[in-house]
Amino acid sequence: MRRREFVTLLVGATAAWPLAALAQTSSGGGAVLATRANDAAKELRTYLADLAKAGGRPDFSKPPASELFGRIFDMNGLAALPPAAPNDLSWLLNWSAAGAGIIKAILTFGITPPAGPSDQAAIERNLVDYEEQQAVATSFLVRITARELQALTLFMAQLPEDQRTPMRQEGFDTMRAGATKVLSGALITLASDLKTANARMLSAAIRDTSDVWVANTFSKDRPEIMREIATAQKEVKDGKTKKNLAAFGAALAATK
Repeated sequence: MRRREFVTLLVGATAAWPLAALAQTSSGGGAVLATRANDAAKELRTYLADLAKAGGRPDFSKPPASELFGRIFDMNGLAALPPAAPNDLSWLLNWSAAGAGIIKAILTFGITPPAGPSDQAAIERNLVDYEEQQAVATSFLVRITARELQALTLFMAQLPEDQRTPMRQEGFDTMRAGATKVLSGALITLASDLKTANARMLSAAIRDTSDVWVANTFSKDRPEIMREIATAQKEVKDGKTKKNLAAFGAALAATK
């Protein structure tokens, strides 16, 4: 199952942008949603840890897991926000980091850290049992990471020339590289045997944010992303998913 590679890609995918350099914060609706998500992530991690100790398995179809998961990966809340702004980056990064942590917690549920080769069977069980949650979470991560890139681009563009320091440029490049790992992980996940609804949801997230990925994928990384698109197109059986991938592939291929 190539989905296993996503676990490795996810760790460290949230870029280490020097947040202290932002010099501004947002107190709008997005920041409120991010705080709500972070609080829910803490509760869900505690719930999962307690459940694992008791020998149980989480049921995301009912509370508390369903409610906490919904607060973290609030797709509707994210979509309803106004366009990205330069001062959004801090809370966006906090929100996506909370989500990435929960994806990892679900994948490694029941495993005593650090996970090793002997834990592969447990990870594969979690991939199968919680495929829907992983698909929702990965789709959310694709969308929020794209929004982070938009906010970061706007932030850099508004800076006076003398404030575009090497540290800020390095942070910009680091985040773009980290974002590409999120995209790559999503494409690898699509190349696995996802259910049709999950494959459509994840491929739609990539298609809907394709302009951001086209603008921010480094030229050196494009060949690998194109290979991953081709592999996913070969593996998926759903026509709509194939079209979503084809649209993204065509847009990326047209970039010079």
